Amino acid sequence: MSTWQELLRQRSISSLAQLAERFGPEHFPPARLDKLREAVDNFEFRISPAMVDLIQSPDDPIWRQYIPTVEELDVVDGIVDSLSEDRDSPVPNITHRYPDRALFLVSPVCASYCRFCTRRRKVGDPEKIPMSQFESAFQYLESHTEIRDVIMSGGDPLMLSDRRLELILQRLRSIKHIEIVRIGSRIPCHLPERITPELCEMLHRYHPLFINTHFNHPDELTPAAIDGLGRLADAGIPLGCQTVLLKGVNDDPEVMKRLMQKLLQARVRPYYLYMADQVAGAEHFRTTIATGLRIMKALRGWTSGLANPHFVVDAPGGGGKVPLLPNYVESFTDDEIVLRNFRGERYVYQQPAPPVGGRARIADPEYLFQPDLELQAVPKRKSAKRKSA
Repeated sequence: MSTWQELLRQRSISSLAQLAERFGPEHFPPARLDKLREAVDNFEFRISPAMVDLIQSPDDPIWRQYIPTVEELDVVDGIVDSLSEDRDSPVPNITHRYPDRALFLVSPVCASYCRFCTRRRKVGDPEKIPMSQFESAFQYLESHTEIRDVIMSGGDPLMLSDRRLELILQRLRSIKHIEIVRIGSRIPCHLPERITPELCEMLHRYHPLFINTHFNHPDELTPAAIDGLGRLADAGIPLGCQTVLLKGVNDDPEVMKRLMQKLLQARVRPYYLYMADQVAGAEHFRTTIATGLRIMKALRGWTSGLANPHFVVDAPGGGGKVPLLPNYVESFTDDEIVLRNFRGERYVYQQPAPPVGGRARIADPEYLFQPDLELQAVPKRKSAKRKSA
């Protein structure tokens, strides 16, 4: 039986010639080859065997995610480092933006390279995600005691060997103030053969450990992917999914609902639905905020709340994740809030009446937040004199 490394090496597609051979040269005409080569030169190209097998026809949802296109060369308002991760990188491989957590890039490579990748400026280039400079990253994490949560990313951390991955986990677990370790990986989708019993047994030793995987279309949840996810879940690893809203891939309410439902069946909790980042080279994947809100409205109430991810924009320039929701509040006053439910039906929720006399009672939760109130001394009880027998 081939190892996952051999499978990736022998059956992946990583050249335009292989693409033409597999899917037909008519889809890669000579007049466009120079431009396509430029797109490939701009960003690493490889499609793993699982994704190659899923492509049914040119321009289908799987094709669009992985096949290079001349549209990648049309940069209008795209930004190379759209999230300003490099600005917030105090040492190589670390991005520290949020108060109590840090991003740790531990691998430069992926099994498949998504053409919409936010880090296309560096993913696939070992010089830009240097594995020889981990020590400064570990020292930074050790010295910043406010960091309690480390997200391992890349590239894809699960492309590392079990031994190298375990060395990183051991070092992270030796840092007392790090409570949680998360791994971000598309391996369960791209290369489910990598999810071996040996890997799961090793990961099990480093709890609390979470994995956020990444599926964008229900067809990606193949039997092999579901089996791999099951092995991770059986190892006690909570699984989440970070989906990206992509034009021509999943920008349809029914497609998104089916994806979220299938994720739950595979024991994966939908976590985030991201707007596609404003990254140079991937602008053709972007759709509108209104599309995302329409999709969220089609999920909320119409399927399990567990199947509702947080819809967010990762704000350009490093502003962080900003949550977005359809507006269910029609109006509100001090007396009432007028609401619309998922069916569009109108309901009125009465606000609690203010306390009589304008003063809160000690039993009220708001009592401690009244700035004009003073704690009053409670008179001591007189102890009763005991009668002598």
